[in-house]
Order: sequence, then C-alpha cells, then structure tokens
Amino acid sequence: MSVTQQFLLDSYRAAQHGQPTPPAPGRDDWQAVREVRDYERFRAVVAERPAHGRFRAALAHFFRGGRGGRLSGGSVARTPRPLP
Repeated sequence: MSVTQQFLLDSYRAAQHGQPTPPAPGRDDWQAVREVRDYERFRAVVAERPAHGRFRAALAHFFRGGRGGRLSGGSVARTPRPLP
C-alpha cells in the first residue's frame, strides 16, 4: 500500500468516526528537518562546541589535507558544477 493510499484510507476512517483528518503525507517533512538541525545546534552549544559552520569546516579540513585528508600535497579542492 502506498503512502497516498494509506492517507486516503485514514481520511475515510476519520470521516466515518467524526474525527479530524490526519495531516497530508510530506506536509511537515521540512519542519522535522529544521527541528533536527536546531536540536543538533543546541547540543553543540551545550557541549561548548561551535554551533554554526562545523560541517563546512570539517569538509574544508578534509580537503586541505589535514590529518590524512585525500587531497594532500597542495592540490586545490574544486566545487563540482551543478547538474543541468
């Protein structure tokens, strides 16, 4: 059963029982992503680590060749071109 079919079945059952319909699938996905990101930032602050820019800093450190990075020896990491 697909997500859409399950949603339609749940909506039908809710209507039969006089209950509010459930939220549409995918409606709150971005909100969940934001909440996870905010929670990770909160945990970083509580642990006294930088809350912003950690991922980019780690990637930059990796590509600059720090501590066993792949591109050691002075090569420059280039940003890949976006796909058309």
